[in-house]
Amino acid sequence: MAMAVPEAEELQAALLDFALAELIRQHRCSFMPLWSRDSWAKFLIWLALNCGCSGDRQALEAFASSLGPSLSGRLRRLFFERELENLQLRVLADPAEAQVLLLPLGPARCPELEAVAAALEALGLTALVLEDCSRWQIHEALVAVPWRAPAL
Repeated sequence: MAMAVPEAEELQAALLDFALAELIRQHRCSFMPLWSRDSWAKFLIWLALNCGCSGDRQALEAFASSLGPSLSGRLRRLFFERELENLQLRVLADPAEAQVLLLPLGPARCPELEAVAAALEALGLTALVLEDCSRWQIHEALVAVPWRAPAL
């Protein structure tokens, strides 16, 4: 049975989706400090400037608004997500959320706490989260690690 040939619009959408995801993966570590709202804002400004927007506030706000909530949310998830193949973990560390989430890449099983600690260390998150594993929430197939409260 032959596979259906995708429509041109489907192929264009897939290409743009792939290109955006790769762009994010290639450049997200360039915006310091990592794992911060500032890094996300700097990335959006960089995108806007490279799309021809001026750097003034009105143009930047128009660019952010033009993304819409769906695309903006998807880009943000990609920006703050990492996959650690060696530990078989996916890490979602969006500072706008209350916790860093660690999920298995393979079959749904709760990650080992040693692997969670290793992932946090590998990504430079250890100093940003509560290190006391008794404060971590262990669920069926994920571990939720609270962010450390910001110093006042």
